Amino acid sequence: MRITVVGSINLDLVATAPRLPAPGETVTGATLARYPGGKGANQAYAAEKLGAEVSLIGRVGNDAMAGEALALMSDLGVDLAGVEVDVAAPTGVALIAVDPAGENQIVVAAGANHLVTPEQLPQRIEGALIVQLELPIETVEAAVGRATGFVCANLAPAAPVSEALLRRADLIVVNEPEAAFYGEALHRGGGRVVVTQGARGAVMYQRGVQTAWAEPPAVQAVDATGAGDAFVAAITVALLEGMEPAQALRFACAAGAFAATRPGAQPSAPERDQVEALLGG
Repeated sequence: MRITVVGSINLDLVATAPRLPAPGETVTGATLARYPGGKGANQAYAAEKLGAEVSLIGRVGNDAMAGEALALMSDLGVDLAGVEVDVAAPTGVALIAVDPAGENQIVVAAGANHLVTPEQLPQRIEGALIVQLELPIETVEAAVGRATGFVCANLAPAAPVSEALLRRADLIVVNEPEAAFYGEALHRGGGRVVVTQGARGAVMYQRGVQTAWAEPPAVQAVDATGAGDAFVAAITVALLEGMEPAQALRFACAAGAFAATRPGAQPSAPERDQVEALLGG
């Protein structure tokens, strides 16, 4: 199974604090950690860990943070030939605050991610494709337009996209606020739409009709960062493998739940056997 991910690459600076601050408030007593991140990189890493052969297309800066941001993917064997180095912009950085319950607040400085252009893409993207919206929209649209196979569009963070993208996607994944942003436009194409609902699970629709629902296994959440990206990777892998919708949703919910039990977006991505163990398989 071959998957190309066109997406963002960041270094996450994660401060775990006693609680999340209110606007204008300073909270002390935090501990700091650094992890590879970015939605594109997270999804590429998670899909590779679940058994896919993954290529990542993206951009980093010519700085020390680039090596940190790419290290885990490189060690795992993700194909990084499509990652270019930009001499004019820094590697993207995400500033993340996490509380003891695993809830988070995230601010992203996109850096080189905003300089990924359609010219960086191949003319044809073979196999499956996963995209998100942390790159310039025109680049995301171009990637979807050049895809020859299955397309998963994780429409996060929410931003206006073309009708053509919504109709082309075989799978759209959004959370509840993102689903509210897009409204009925999500369901105009013939593809599947999955709305994630955090600890309550996820619902799958086709042409606006609910076709499946699943809830995650109970876990002790530590850090929700990356749980959504693990879900996206897992639902894509599951559907490409031919799982039925309800089974695919359960698999993806378990992957996301497992990711929430570990700190860091990429270090928390599960192995295949860890997801199956959580499902009781």
